[in-house]
Amino acid sequence: MIETHLHNSRQTIKLGLILVVKQLFPEENLKIAYSIQEGVFCRLVDSVLSIREVSQIDIKLRKWLSKDQNIVFLGHELGYYSYRVDEDHVKMLYPCETTTHLVEAFSIMAYAGGFIVDFGDADRGVDVPLIPPDKLAATYDKTHKWLKNIRIETLEDVNNYIKSGESTKLTGIAEALHEKEIADISDTILSQKRALRVLVIAGPSSSGKTSFAERLSTQLRVNGLKPIPLSLDNYFVNREETPLDMYGKYDFDSLAALDMDFLQGQIHDLVEGKRVETPIFDFITGKRLSTTNPIQVGPDEILILEGIHALNPALYPAVNRNMLFKIYIHAIYGLNIDLINRIPASEIRMMRRLVRDERFRGKDPEDTLDQWASVRLGEYNNIFKFQEEADVMFNSSLIYELNALRTFAEESLSKIKDNSPYADTKNRLLNLLSFCEPMDVSKVPFNSILREFIGGSLYF
Repeated sequence: MIETHLHNSRQTIKLGLILVVKQLFPEENLKIAYSIQEGVFCRLVDSVLSIREVSQIDIKLRKWLSKDQNIVFLGHELGYYSYRVDEDHVKMLYPCETTTHLVEAFSIMAYAGGFIVDFGDADRGVDVPLIPPDKLAATYDKTHKWLKNIRIETLEDVNNYIKSGESTKLTGIAEALHEKEIADISDTILSQKRALRVLVIAGPSSSGKTSFAERLSTQLRVNGLKPIPLSLDNYFVNREETPLDMYGKYDFDSLAALDMDFLQGQIHDLVEGKRVETPIFDFITGKRLSTTNPIQVGPDEILILEGIHALNPALYPAVNRNMLFKIYIHAIYGLNIDLINRIPASEIRMMRRLVRDERFRGKDPEDTLDQWASVRLGEYNNIFKFQEEADVMFNSSLIYELNALRTFAEESLSKIKDNSPYADTKNRLLNLLSFCEPMDVSKVPFNSILREFIGGSLYF
Protein backbone atom coordinates (compact mmCIF):
# COMPACT_ATOMS: atom_id res chain seq x y z
CA MET A 1 0.00 0.00 0.00
CA ILE A 2 1.11 3.57 -0.69
CA GLU A 3 0.38 4.59 2.90
CA THR A 4 2.62 1.81 4.26
CA HIS A 5 5.46 2.73 1.89
CA LEU A 6 5.29 6.41 2.90
CA HIS A 7 5.26 5.46 6.56
CA ASN A 8 8.25 3.12 6.17
CA SER A 9 10.07 5.61 3.95
CA ARG A 10 9.87 8.25 6.66
CA GLN A 11 11.25 5.77 9.15
CA THR A 12 14.25 5.22 6.86
CA ILE A 13 14.88 8.97 6.84
CA LYS A 14 14.57 8.93 10.63
CA LEU A 15 17.05 6.04 10.86
CA GLY A 16 19.55 7.98 8.78
CA LEU A 17 18.93 11.09 10.89
CA ILE A 18 19.72 9.21 14.10
CA LEU A 19 23.01 7.94 12.68
CA VAL A 20 24.01 11.26 11.11
CA VAL A 21 23.41 13.26 14.30
CA LYS A 22 25.38 10.67 16.25
CA GLN A 23 28.31 11.13 13.85
CA LEU A 24 28.17 14.93 13.90
CA PHE A 25 27.52 15.34 17.64
CA PRO A 26 28.83 12.19 19.37
CA GLU A 27 28.51 13.68 22.86
CA GLU A 28 24.88 14.70 22.41
CA ASN A 29 21.53 12.88 22.51
CA LEU A 30 18.95 13.45 19.78
CA LYS A 31 15.29 13.72 20.81
CA ILE A 32 12.62 13.32 18.15
CA ALA A 33 10.18 15.39 20.14
CA TYR A 34 6.80 15.86 18.50
CA SER A 35 4.74 16.11 15.34
CA ILE A 36 4.49 19.28 13.26
CA GLN A 37 1.62 18.26 11.00
CA GLU A 38 3.22 15.30 9.19
CA GLY A 39 6.73 16.47 9.92
CA VAL A 40 8.63 16.15 13.19
CA PHE A 41 10.43 18.60 15.43
CA CYS A 42 13.82 17.36 16.63
CA ARG A 43 16.38 18.79 19.02
CA LEU A 44 19.40 17.88 21.07
CA VAL A 45 18.57 17.13 24.70
CA ASP A 46 21.04 19.53 26.29
CA SER A 47 22.16 21.82 23.46
CA VAL A 48 20.81 24.39 21.02
CA LEU A 49 21.54 23.88 17.32
CA SER A 50 22.62 26.80 15.15
CA ILE A 51 21.34 27.33 11.60
CA ARG A 52 24.77 26.27 10.32
CA GLU A 53 24.66 23.03 12.33
CA VAL A 54 21.16 22.24 11.06
CA SER A 55 22.46 22.77 7.53
CA GLN A 56 25.26 20.29 8.26
CA ILE A 57 22.69 17.71 9.37
CA ASP A 58 20.67 18.27 6.20
CA ILE A 59 23.69 17.91 3.89
CA LYS A 60 25.05 14.85 5.66
CA LEU A 61 21.64 13.13 5.79
CA ARG A 62 21.07 13.61 2.06
CA LYS A 63 24.54 12.27 1.35
CA TRP A 64 23.82 9.25 3.57
CA LEU A 65 20.53 8.59 1.77
CA SER A 66 22.10 8.95 -1.67
CA LYS A 67 24.39 5.98 -1.04
CA ASP A 68 23.31 2.37 -1.12
CA GLN A 69 23.40 1.85 2.64
CA ASN A 70 23.70 -1.65 4.06
CA ILE A 71 20.60 -1.59 6.28
CA VAL A 72 20.04 -5.03 7.77
CA PHE A 73 16.77 -5.92 9.50
CA LEU A 74 17.62 -7.99 12.59
CA GLY A 75 14.10 -8.80 13.73
CA HIS A 76 11.05 -7.64 15.63
CA GLU A 77 11.21 -8.21 19.36
CA LEU A 78 9.47 -6.65 22.38
CA GLY A 79 7.72 -4.16 20.13
CA TYR A 80 10.88 -2.83 18.46
CA TYR A 81 12.16 -3.29 14.91
CA SER A 82 15.92 -3.71 15.14
CA TYR A 83 18.31 -2.65 12.38
CA ARG A 84 22.08 -2.78 11.86
CA VAL A 85 23.90 -0.26 9.69
CA ASP A 86 27.60 -1.10 9.61
CA GLU A 87 28.53 -1.13 13.32
CA ASP A 88 25.47 0.74 14.56
CA HIS A 89 22.35 -0.86 16.00
CA VAL A 90 19.08 1.07 16.18
CA LYS A 91 15.75 0.04 17.71
CA MET A 92 12.70 1.64 16.11
CA LEU A 93 9.01 1.64 16.93
CA TYR A 94 8.01 1.36 13.26
CA PRO A 95 9.57 -0.61 10.37
CA CYS A 96 11.59 1.17 7.71
CA GLU A 97 12.62 0.52 4.12
CA THR A 98 16.04 -1.10 3.89
CA THR A 99 16.77 0.57 0.55
CA THR A 100 17.53 4.27 0.81
CA HIS A 101 16.69 5.17 -2.79
CA LEU A 102 13.00 4.51 -2.02
CA VAL A 103 12.67 7.43 0.41
CA GLU A 104 10.25 10.27 -0.31
CA ALA A 105 10.90 13.98 -0.62
CA PHE A 106 11.57 15.95 2.56
CA SER A 107 13.10 19.19 3.72
CA ILE A 108 14.84 20.30 6.91
CA MET A 109 14.47 23.75 8.42
CA ALA A 110 16.05 25.22 11.54
CA TYR A 111 13.44 26.03 14.15
CA ALA A 112 13.38 26.96 17.85
CA GLY A 113 16.89 25.76 18.66
CA GLY A 114 16.33 22.50 16.82
CA PHE A 115 14.91 21.61 13.42
CA ILE A 116 11.81 20.37 11.61
CA VAL A 117 12.00 17.44 9.21
CA ASP A 118 9.10 18.27 6.90
CA PHE A 119 7.38 15.79 4.59
CA GLY A 120 5.19 18.50 3.10
CA ASP A 121 5.99 17.52 -0.48
CA ALA A 122 4.03 14.33 0.11
CA ASP A 123 1.17 15.72 2.17
CA ARG A 124 0.54 19.36 1.30
CA GLY A 125 1.82 19.54 -2.27
CA VAL A 126 5.22 20.57 -3.59
CA ASP A 127 4.37 24.26 -3.89
CA VAL A 128 2.95 24.67 -0.38
CA PRO A 129 5.73 25.44 2.14
CA LEU A 130 5.45 24.70 5.83
CA ILE A 131 4.61 27.83 7.79
CA PRO A 132 6.44 27.66 11.14
CA PRO A 133 3.65 26.86 13.63
CA ASP A 134 4.74 29.08 16.52
CA LYS A 135 1.54 28.76 18.56
CA LEU A 136 1.38 25.00 18.08
CA ALA A 137 5.04 24.65 19.03
CA ALA A 138 4.43 26.73 22.17
CA THR A 139 1.59 24.36 23.09
CA TYR A 140 3.89 21.36 22.70
CA ASP A 141 6.56 23.05 24.81
CA LYS A 142 4.01 23.82 27.50
CA THR A 143 2.96 20.16 27.56
CA HIS A 144 6.57 18.96 27.80
CA LYS A 145 7.35 21.37 30.65
CA TRP A 146 4.29 20.13 32.51
CA LEU A 147 5.35 16.50 32.02
CA LYS A 148 8.78 17.35 33.35
CA ASN A 149 7.24 19.06 36.39
CA ILE A 150 5.23 15.96 37.30
CA ARG A 151 8.25 13.74 36.55
CA ILE A 152 6.68 11.83 33.69
CA GLU A 153 8.98 11.71 30.67
CA THR A 154 8.13 8.49 28.81
CA LEU A 155 5.27 6.04 28.43
CA GLU A 156 7.03 3.70 30.86
CA ASP A 157 6.50 6.24 33.65
CA VAL A 158 2.75 6.04 33.00
CA ASN A 159 2.92 2.22 32.96
CA ASN A 160 4.64 2.27 36.35
CA TYR A 161 1.79 4.30 37.86
CA ILE A 162 -0.70 1.70 36.62
CA LYS A 163 1.39 -1.31 37.68
CA SER A 164 1.75 0.12 41.18
CA GLY A 165 -2.02 0.56 41.54
CA GLU A 166 -1.91 4.36 41.30
CA SER A 167 -3.89 4.82 38.10
CA THR A 168 -6.51 6.91 39.95
CA LYS A 169 -3.81 9.36 41.02
CA LEU A 170 -2.54 9.52 37.42
CA THR A 171 -6.04 10.08 36.06
CA GLY A 172 -6.66 12.81 38.63
CA ILE A 173 -3.50 14.71 37.66
CA ALA A 174 -4.29 14.57 33.94
CA GLU A 175 -7.93 15.59 34.35
CA ALA A 176 -7.01 18.39 36.78
CA LEU A 177 -4.75 19.89 34.11
CA HIS A 178 -7.62 19.88 31.61
CA GLU A 179 -9.97 21.51 34.09
CA LYS A 180 -7.42 24.17 34.99
CA GLU A 181 -6.73 25.05 31.37
CA ILE A 182 -10.42 25.15 30.46
CA ALA A 183 -11.07 27.43 33.44
CA ASP A 184 -8.17 29.67 32.37
CA ILE A 185 -9.62 29.96 28.85
CA SER A 186 -13.00 30.87 30.35
CA ASP A 187 -11.37 33.57 32.47
CA THR A 188 -9.64 34.98 29.39
CA ILE A 189 -12.96 35.11 27.56
CA LEU A 190 -14.57 36.87 30.53
CA SER A 191 -11.83 39.50 30.53
CA GLN A 192 -12.73 40.31 26.91
CA LYS A 193 -16.50 40.08 27.46
CA ARG A 194 -17.26 43.64 26.35
CA ALA A 195 -16.05 43.09 22.77
CA LEU A 196 -16.69 39.37 22.25
CA ARG A 197 -19.79 38.05 20.52
CA VAL A 198 -18.64 34.76 18.99
CA LEU A 199 -16.53 31.94 20.40
CA VAL A 200 -15.29 29.45 17.77
CA ILE A 201 -13.87 25.98 18.40
CA ALA A 202 -12.11 23.95 15.71
CA GLY A 203 -9.74 21.04 15.46
CA PRO A 204 -9.04 17.87 13.48
CA SER A 205 -11.04 14.66 13.70
CA SER A 206 -11.35 13.02 17.12
CA SER A 207 -9.85 15.93 19.01
CA GLY A 208 -12.73 15.94 21.48
CA LYS A 209 -14.31 19.19 20.27
CA THR A 210 -17.81 18.35 21.51
CA SER A 211 -16.79 17.41 25.06
CA PHE A 212 -14.46 20.39 25.24
CA ALA A 213 -17.26 22.74 24.16
CA GLU A 214 -19.52 21.32 26.88
CA ARG A 215 -16.90 21.70 29.60
CA LEU A 216 -16.00 25.20 28.48
CA SER A 217 -19.68 26.12 28.47
CA THR A 218 -19.89 25.01 32.11
CA GLN A 219 -16.94 27.25 33.03
CA LEU A 220 -18.48 30.15 31.12
CA ARG A 221 -21.68 29.76 33.14
CA VAL A 222 -19.57 29.85 36.33
CA ASN A 223 -18.29 33.21 35.07
CA GLY A 224 -21.80 34.53 34.45
CA LEU A 225 -21.85 34.07 30.69
CA LYS A 226 -24.55 32.09 28.93
CA PRO A 227 -23.28 30.12 25.93
CA ILE A 228 -25.55 29.78 22.89
CA PRO A 229 -24.39 26.76 20.83
CA LEU A 230 -24.57 26.69 17.03
CA SER A 231 -23.24 23.67 15.15
CA LEU A 232 -21.85 24.19 11.67
CA ASP A 233 -23.02 20.66 10.82
CA ASN A 234 -26.59 21.93 10.54
CA TYR A 235 -25.58 24.10 7.57
CA PHE A 236 -24.68 21.22 5.27
CA VAL A 237 -26.14 21.37 1.78
CA ASN A 238 -28.39 18.47 0.82
CA ARG A 239 -26.48 15.25 0.20
CA GLU A 240 -26.87 15.31 -3.59
CA GLU A 241 -25.27 18.78 -3.68
CA THR A 242 -22.24 17.70 -1.62
CA PRO A 243 -18.93 17.87 -3.57
CA LEU A 244 -16.79 14.78 -4.08
CA ASP A 245 -13.18 14.42 -2.98
CA MET A 246 -10.27 13.02 -4.98
CA TYR A 247 -11.33 9.50 -3.97
CA GLY A 248 -14.83 9.98 -5.41
CA LYS A 249 -16.47 10.09 -1.97
CA TYR A 250 -18.66 12.78 -0.47
CA ASP A 251 -16.34 15.50 0.82
CA PHE A 252 -18.12 16.64 3.97
CA ASP A 253 -14.93 18.45 5.03
CA SER A 254 -15.06 20.82 2.05
CA LEU A 255 -16.21 24.39 2.63
CA ALA A 256 -18.46 23.85 -0.41
CA ALA A 257 -20.37 21.23 1.59
CA LEU A 258 -21.81 24.10 3.65
CA ASP A 259 -24.51 26.57 2.61
CA MET A 260 -22.06 29.45 3.00
CA ASP A 261 -24.25 32.41 2.05
CA PHE A 262 -26.99 31.30 4.44
CA LEU A 263 -24.48 30.57 7.23
CA GLN A 264 -22.66 33.90 6.87
CA GLY A 265 -25.93 35.81 6.89
CA GLN A 266 -27.19 34.09 10.04
CA ILE A 267 -23.91 34.61 11.90
CA HIS A 268 -24.02 38.31 11.01
CA ASP A 269 -27.64 38.61 12.21
CA LEU A 270 -26.86 36.80 15.48
CA VAL A 271 -23.91 39.09 16.16
CA GLU A 272 -26.27 42.02 15.60
CA GLY A 273 -28.58 40.59 18.27
CA LYS A 274 -31.32 39.55 15.87
CA ARG A 275 -33.48 36.46 16.35
CA VAL A 276 -32.90 33.86 13.61
CA GLU A 277 -34.38 30.50 12.66
CA THR A 278 -31.36 28.20 12.45
CA PRO A 279 -31.59 25.01 10.34
CA ILE A 280 -31.61 21.40 11.52
CA PHE A 281 -29.85 18.86 9.29
CA ASP A 282 -30.98 15.23 9.22
CA PHE A 283 -27.90 13.05 8.70
CA ILE A 284 -29.99 9.95 8.00
CA THR A 285 -31.85 11.43 5.03
CA GLY A 286 -29.04 13.82 4.11
CA LYS A 287 -31.45 16.74 3.94
CA ARG A 288 -32.36 19.85 5.92
CA LEU A 289 -35.54 19.49 7.95
CA SER A 290 -38.51 21.81 7.52
CA THR A 291 -38.45 22.56 11.26
CA THR A 292 -35.97 25.12 12.63
CA ASN A 293 -34.37 26.12 15.92
CA PRO A 294 -34.91 29.79 16.88
CA ILE A 295 -32.00 31.46 18.72
CA GLN A 296 -30.89 34.93 19.72
CA VAL A 297 -27.71 36.17 21.43
CA GLY A 298 -28.36 38.62 24.25
CA PRO A 299 -25.96 41.00 26.10
CA ASP A 300 -24.67 38.41 28.62
CA GLU A 301 -24.66 35.61 26.09
CA ILE A 302 -22.00 34.40 23.67
CA LEU A 303 -22.47 32.42 20.46
CA ILE A 304 -20.41 29.22 20.34
CA LEU A 305 -19.60 27.84 16.89
CA GLU A 306 -18.06 24.36 16.79
CA GLY A 307 -16.87 22.59 13.65
CA ILE A 308 -13.86 21.86 11.49
CA HIS A 309 -14.19 25.14 9.56
CA ALA A 310 -14.67 27.37 12.57
CA LEU A 311 -11.20 28.98 12.31
CA ASN A 312 -11.64 29.84 8.62
CA PRO A 313 -11.99 33.63 8.20
CA ALA A 314 -14.28 32.99 5.19
CA LEU A 315 -17.10 32.24 7.62
CA TYR A 316 -17.07 35.74 9.08
CA PRO A 317 -16.59 38.28 6.26
CA ALA A 318 -18.85 40.84 7.95
CA VAL A 319 -17.78 40.24 11.57
CA ASN A 320 -15.08 42.36 13.20
CA ARG A 321 -12.14 40.17 14.29
CA ASN A 322 -12.28 41.73 17.77
CA MET A 323 -15.70 40.15 18.24
CA LEU A 324 -14.28 36.63 17.66
CA PHE A 325 -12.38 34.43 20.12
CA LYS A 326 -10.84 31.43 18.35
CA ILE A 327 -9.83 28.16 20.01
CA TYR A 328 -7.89 25.37 18.31
CA ILE A 329 -8.14 21.96 19.96
CA HIS A 330 -5.79 19.10 19.11
CA ALA A 331 -4.77 15.82 20.76
CA ILE A 332 -1.06 16.57 21.18
CA TYR A 333 0.19 13.43 22.90
CA GLY A 334 3.44 14.49 24.54
CA LEU A 335 4.96 11.17 25.59
CA ASN A 336 7.63 9.22 23.75
CA ILE A 337 8.52 5.55 24.07
CA ASP A 338 12.11 6.77 24.40
CA LEU A 339 14.17 9.71 23.11
CA ILE A 340 14.07 8.68 19.45
CA ASN A 341 10.74 6.83 19.30
CA ARG A 342 7.83 9.22 19.56
CA ILE A 343 4.11 8.47 19.42
CA PRO A 344 2.49 10.41 16.54
CA ALA A 345 -0.57 12.47 17.46
CA SER A 346 -2.34 11.17 14.35
CA GLU A 347 -2.08 7.59 15.67
CA ILE A 348 -3.80 8.66 18.90
CA ARG A 349 -6.65 10.28 16.99
CA MET A 350 -6.97 7.30 14.66
CA MET A 351 -7.45 4.97 17.64
CA ARG A 352 -9.91 7.34 19.30
CA ARG A 353 -11.97 7.39 16.10
CA LEU A 354 -11.66 3.64 15.57
CA VAL A 355 -13.02 2.88 19.04
CA ARG A 356 -15.79 5.50 18.93
CA ASP A 357 -16.97 4.59 15.43
CA GLU A 358 -17.39 0.91 16.23
CA ARG A 359 -18.88 1.34 19.71
CA PHE A 360 -21.31 4.18 19.04
CA ARG A 361 -21.70 4.67 15.29
CA GLY A 362 -21.99 1.06 14.16
CA LYS A 363 -19.01 1.31 11.82
CA ASP A 364 -16.83 -1.59 10.87
CA PRO A 365 -13.14 -0.89 11.74
CA GLU A 366 -12.16 -1.30 8.08
CA ASP A 367 -14.68 1.36 7.07
CA THR A 368 -13.14 3.78 9.57
CA LEU A 369 -9.64 3.10 8.24
CA ASP A 370 -10.91 3.36 4.67
CA GLN A 371 -12.10 6.92 5.38
CA TRP A 372 -8.94 7.98 7.18
CA ALA A 373 -7.03 9.13 4.09
CA SER A 374 -9.95 11.36 3.11
CA VAL A 375 -10.21 12.68 6.68
CA ARG A 376 -6.51 13.54 6.72
CA LEU A 377 -6.76 15.28 3.35
CA GLY A 378 -9.63 17.36 4.68
CA GLU A 379 -7.57 18.34 7.72
CA TYR A 380 -4.76 19.66 5.54
CA ASN A 381 -7.13 21.54 3.27
CA ASN A 382 -9.44 22.99 5.89
CA ILE A 383 -7.95 22.91 9.40
CA PHE A 384 -4.18 22.89 9.74
CA LYS A 385 -3.69 25.91 7.47
CA PHE A 386 -5.79 28.02 9.86
CA GLN A 387 -4.52 26.70 13.22
CA GLU A 388 -2.26 29.70 13.82
CA GLU A 389 -5.36 31.93 13.58
CA ALA A 390 -6.35 30.70 17.04
CA ASP A 391 -6.23 32.96 20.09
CA VAL A 392 -5.56 29.94 22.31
CA MET A 393 -4.77 26.27 21.76
CA PHE A 394 -5.97 23.43 23.94
CA ASN A 395 -4.23 20.06 24.14
CA SER A 396 -6.99 17.47 24.53
CA SER A 397 -4.70 14.46 24.97
CA LEU A 398 -4.44 12.66 28.29
CA ILE A 399 -1.25 10.98 29.46
CA TYR A 400 -3.14 7.80 30.37
CA GLU A 401 -5.35 7.57 27.29
CA LEU A 402 -3.44 4.97 25.28
CA ASN A 403 -3.50 2.71 28.33
CA ALA A 404 -7.25 3.29 28.70
CA LEU A 405 -7.89 2.79 24.97
CA ARG A 406 -5.78 -0.36 24.66
CA THR A 407 -8.43 -3.00 25.42
CA PHE A 408 -11.10 -1.27 23.28
CA ALA A 409 -8.73 -0.66 20.37
CA GLU A 410 -7.35 -4.20 20.40
CA GLU A 411 -10.90 -5.55 20.27
CA SER A 412 -11.67 -3.40 17.22
CA LEU A 413 -8.41 -4.15 15.45
CA SER A 414 -8.80 -7.90 16.01
CA LYS A 415 -11.75 -7.82 13.57
CA ILE A 416 -9.47 -6.80 10.70
CA LYS A 417 -8.35 -9.93 8.88
CA ASP A 418 -4.72 -10.61 7.99
CA ASN A 419 -5.50 -10.42 4.25
CA SER A 420 -7.17 -7.02 4.61
CA PRO A 421 -5.64 -4.03 2.80
CA TYR A 422 -5.45 -2.49 6.30
CA ALA A 423 -3.53 -5.37 7.87
CA ASP A 424 -0.33 -3.29 7.98
CA THR A 425 -2.14 -0.47 9.78
CA LYS A 426 -3.67 -2.98 12.19
CA ASN A 427 -0.26 -4.47 12.98
CA ARG A 428 1.31 -1.03 13.39
CA LEU A 429 -1.30 0.07 15.90
CA LEU A 430 -1.22 -3.23 17.80
CA ASN A 431 2.55 -2.94 18.04
CA LEU A 432 2.21 0.56 19.52
CA LEU A 433 -0.43 -0.61 22.00
CA SER A 434 1.86 -3.41 23.18
CA PHE A 435 3.96 -0.77 24.97
CA CYS A 436 0.94 0.36 27.04
CA GLU A 437 -0.04 -1.26 30.32
CA PRO A 438 -3.84 -1.65 30.15
CA MET A 439 -5.82 0.14 32.84
CA ASP A 440 -9.27 -0.07 34.40
CA VAL A 441 -11.37 2.77 32.94
CA SER A 442 -14.10 2.67 35.59
CA LYS A 443 -12.46 5.56 37.45
CA VAL A 444 -12.19 7.83 34.38
CA PRO A 445 -14.39 10.88 35.21
CA PHE A 446 -17.69 11.02 33.35
CA ASN A 447 -16.93 14.53 32.06
CA SER A 448 -13.55 13.45 30.68
CA ILE A 449 -12.88 14.12 27.01
CA LEU A 450 -11.87 10.46 26.74
CA ARG A 451 -15.46 9.45 27.57
CA GLU A 452 -16.47 10.85 24.17
CA PHE A 453 -14.68 7.84 22.68
CA ILE A 454 -14.98 5.00 25.21
CA GLY A 455 -18.50 5.80 26.38
CA GLY A 456 -20.18 6.86 29.62
CA SER A 457 -19.96 10.61 28.99
CA LEU A 458 -22.17 13.06 30.84
CA TYR A 459 -22.83 14.85 27.56
CA PHE A 460 -24.05 12.10 25.21
